[in-house]
Amino acid sequence: MFIQTEATPNPATLKFLPGQAVMSAGTADFPSVEAAEASPLAMRIFAVEGVAGVFFGPDFVTVTKTDAVMWDHIKPAILGAVMEHFQSGAPVMSTDAGTVDHAEHSGEDEEIVTQIKSLLDTRVRPAVAQDGGDITFHGFDRGVVYLHMQGACAGCPSSTMTLKHGIENLLRHYIPEVTEVRPVGV
Repeated sequence: MFIQTEATPNPATLKFLPGQAVMSAGTADFPSVEAAEASPLAMRIFAVEGVAGVFFGPDFVTVTKTDAVMWDHIKPAILGAVMEHFQSGAPVMSTDAGTVDHAEHSGEDEEIVTQIKSLLDTRVRPAVAQDGGDITFHGFDRGVVYLHMQGACAGCPSSTMTLKHGIENLLRHYIPEVTEVRPVGV
């Protein structure tokens, strides 16, 4: 098994590409070892000292490290953990806990929210996935769209620029009711 790695815009996060499907649907975010209990793969990766977060996309795993360690020191152990897991045949997820998708929304703004989710799914999420992350809809209130940033996007130095100059401009262009985009932590 050959696992490729790619840098992300977030220097604390590295993208691992095992060459096979990781998640059959959706994404999964594990910002702590406690959250990772639903995933045997995430638990293996968190066993590596210096791992601060794990995120699964359709065909990739992103790992965020603490500031106290360097990639040169922990990357081989993470590669080993990912390889061992896939060669073992164990499932990536033992339960659906940790899987993330858009938040539900109903009410008078339902049509606007449907348009927002559609634009996120077709224009934003594929591009963000290439950088090792994901962005999901969290809410819409009085023109403000709230988005949850995950994986390489969470804590990325360029995430504010992505939100304000990329996603906000896109949504405002296609949906006049949108006035602003803000990140949320979950």
